Amino acid sequence: MNKYELALVVNARVEDEVRDAVVAKAKDYIARYNGTITEVEEWGKKRLAYEIQKMHEGFYYFIQFEADSTCPAELERHMRIMDNVLRYLIVKKDD
Repeated sequence: MNKYELALVVNARVEDEVRDAVVAKAKDYIARYNGTITEVEEWGKKRLAYEIQKMHEGFYYFIQFEADSTCPAELERHMRIMDNVLRYLIVKKDD
């Protein structure tokens, strides 16, 4: 099992319930591909470095998880088409 971190930027213009549903869906995808979530950090609303889809702010989430090497590719495949996800990044963490 490798350690990974998912950085997720969610649309700031949606309601809290929708934002929570996006994060829950990301967690479900990790669990679906045999990953275990170790920590979830919510950084809250932050200003974006540059405009994305005519938005200047987004909600930042960082999810640490352990999974097989196939999980990040599958997770990325789903993140790419999710509504209300402005940006995402999956990185492998060193031990």
